[in-house]
Amino acid sequence: MSLCQNREGLPMNRREMLQRSGAGFGALALQAMMARNASAIPKAPPLLGSAKRVIFLFMHGGPSTVDLFDPKPLLARDTGKPFPFQAPRIVSHQSKNLLLKSPWNCQKHGESGSEVCELLPHIASIVDDLCFVRSMHCSNSRHGGALLELHTGSDTFTRPSMGSWINYGLGTENENLPGFITINPSGSHGGAGAWSSAFLPARYSGTRIGGKTAAEMKVPFIDNPLRDRAKQRREIDFLNSFNREYASLRGYDSELESRIASFELAFKMQMEIPGVQDLSGEPEHIKKLYGADVDPTKSFGEQCLTARRFSEAGVRFVQVTHRYWDSHGNLKKDHERLSAEMDKPVAGLISDLKQRGLLDETLVLWGGEFGRTPTAQGSDGRDHNPHGFTMFMAGGGIKPGTVYGTTDDYGYYAQENPVHFHDLHATILHMMGINHTDLTYPYAGRDFRLTDVEGKIITDLLA
Repeated sequence: MSLCQNREGLPMNRREMLQRSGAGFGALALQAMMARNASAIPKAPPLLGSAKRVIFLFMHGGPSTVDLFDPKPLLARDTGKPFPFQAPRIVSHQSKNLLLKSPWNCQKHGESGSEVCELLPHIASIVDDLCFVRSMHCSNSRHGGALLELHTGSDTFTRPSMGSWINYGLGTENENLPGFITINPSGSHGGAGAWSSAFLPARYSGTRIGGKTAAEMKVPFIDNPLRDRAKQRREIDFLNSFNREYASLRGYDSELESRIASFELAFKMQMEIPGVQDLSGEPEHIKKLYGADVDPTKSFGEQCLTARRFSEAGVRFVQVTHRYWDSHGNLKKDHERLSAEMDKPVAGLISDLKQRGLLDETLVLWGGEFGRTPTAQGSDGRDHNPHGFTMFMAGGGIKPGTVYGTTDDYGYYAQENPVHFHDLHATILHMMGINHTDLTYPYAGRDFRLTDVEGKIITDLLA
């Protein structure tokens, strides 16, 4: 019997055709609706993850962690002498490789005894919540390459950013907000490559919020006083009808689907995002906790407070950039100024998350694209050092009050338990409930992943 025949074998009339096909039409409609909303539905992680979201505090330029978190007595003793080991073959600037002692003192703090520079008293006060990884290393000594390696896993090719991979793997927790937001990102040294989705569907790219202060950190055109919401809804539905018709003729088109999703998200954001970004309702004691009330902490404090509000509202990955730590000269002056801007907001963010009961499910990551050399550049500066530096984490199932790994006696090379960016990425994905070898995307004839063909989970960092 033909599909166009009834039970008697006769050609079906229009009513009989509709009766037999109605369920199929409904299924097609349901499939289209599910495809439209798929990016907004939280995806269950394949593993039992300890973290639900990430806040990445990126210190652009490369802070000198040999000064801030990894003190070296021999560096102070041998200042002015040549570095006694083989210096790296590739460096950013030529120097005489003479050791330079730190201008500041470090002391042990908390029950963990973690060492922190005197420039960071607020971070020092929360060391028992932190996990310091002193043996970080990467492959590139230049800002652009190292920055992209940290953010995307590759220093040579265009790849999706860490936030995009996590957004792709887990989806957003709030369909009215993006799954990935980047606050005040740098326009240089990789630029948008640090938060783009590259070959992943465009809907997983980071949403950029520029500006350094609450008044400036606004999504452009979030309010349209010339259109009421009912009229905007009709306009979007009318536009989507054309897009859907085009898609039905052409077939699946990732760029078109992402554009349709972006219109829907923009419409929803108009209701949600102004309230999330409005800091006026925050109690004064919270603003003081972040240093969002006075300079020099006001700008970065407002950024960190905004990051907490986005994270609390269900944004999966929030990135905040503080810059510019590239102290080839004026190390003492610049690091004192930058530390004063950054210290209280970072400690305030972690303390605030903890007191709200959010720290256990929110991973906070702090670090730059590399560290700085123990040798001098000029009389008061340090060069780039990708071979051994410190990052720290808090919350999200990380083991608190921990110092993991070491550098050599002078702080140049990762020595004990070295951790590459690939290992960091694998560990973060594991904490989010994702096996890094399974989070793949087919492109250009092969499957890609954040950790490429490398990366191991550092289980000693997990609580």
